[in-house]
Amino acid sequence: MSSKYRRANLETQVEQERVDFFQGLKNLDRRSFLKVAAASFGAAASVGMLSNGMFQTIQFANAQDEAMAENGSGGFKIAYISDSHLYVKEKNDRFANALMRAVQDVNALEEQPDFVFYGGDLAQLGQPEELQLGYDILSELKAPLKIMVGEHDWYFDMGEKWKSLFGSPNWSLDHKGVHFSCIMSVLEEDFWTERGLTPFERMQTVAGLDNHCQRPFTVGEEMRQWLKDDLANCPDNQPIVLFSHSPLYQLYKDWNFWTEDADEVQEILSRFEKVTVIHGHTHQLLTNKIGNIHFHGLLSTAWPWPYAPQGMPELTVPMNRSDPFNSADGCGNGDILVSADGLVDKVYKIWNRKPILVSAAFLNSEGEESRPPRPNLPSY
Repeated sequence: MSSKYRRANLETQVEQERVDFFQGLKNLDRRSFLKVAAASFGAAASVGMLSNGMFQTIQFANAQDEAMAENGSGGFKIAYISDSHLYVKEKNDRFANALMRAVQDVNALEEQPDFVFYGGDLAQLGQPEELQLGYDILSELKAPLKIMVGEHDWYFDMGEKWKSLFGSPNWSLDHKGVHFSCIMSVLEEDFWTERGLTPFERMQTVAGLDNHCQRPFTVGEEMRQWLKDDLANCPDNQPIVLFSHSPLYQLYKDWNFWTEDADEVQEILSRFEKVTVIHGHTHQLLTNKIGNIHFHGLLSTAWPWPYAPQGMPELTVPMNRSDPFNSADGCGNGDILVSADGLVDKVYKIWNRKPILVSAAFLNSEGEESRPPRPNLPSY
């Protein structure tokens, strides 16, 4: 029998088994389905009959399901998308297509999240048309949207268009026992007036993070006072999740991966037993713990940043080096799994790769337990 004929018979057999298999899954609950599906698809993958993308989808579903099981009853899921850096579509439609891919990812989830969080830098140069395009794409989400502002959204018109679309850049809500606060953390001291910069020149300067022509990001006294007032009635055992575009610690100043008054914000949060800070801006898997505060970065849908040459938190297990010939590699979106006790497991759904779960247990154990997999290609 020829190898071609044997292959055709094998494909027919696998296809019939696939049909029978899925017919038999109708009465299984979701967790049982995922366990059986992972085993079956693993066997199919071993003989080359399953696409790598489908196999990774099953692995991702299993990772989420296991994390939610560990969280126990009362936990909930938030989906996240961040840092799309949209140009007008006529100039660059790749970034718009990537944001649409992320929206489709979220909409395709079997169980919709309680809400979708967008982590800032929707636009690249803060142009009204860029922000409007982002608004239109995000409007396709099935789940409710909560959004944060980034510096790329703000410094063309000082947030005028962004606020007209999305409202105040700072907000808070209480949801299932967790208090969420969102602050504007990318305030810069005026460097443009004395130089006579136009609004567009100001925006271009801010967009060039490593140009040394601007001031470092701050939360600022007014926003710090707003946060104090917002948290004033929360007891010390109230779980807190804080959204901030820039990381609320000082990572690497040359790239403005930095918030000048981060220590003062940390002091405001220090009385709480369980605090998680979720930030955008850095376009990478990034993990830190300072005192009682867990920090998690967000992936970008536009491009991945390299890792800083100094200042990296010890708990960060970096993601694999990005493939320079694949524009989507190292990008993605993901989930924030909030447990019943208010702590967070962070799922990085990196496109074209296996997902990575960074758990609260990993941070609480100072990296001794539940360590994420190390990259097999060193990151830059």
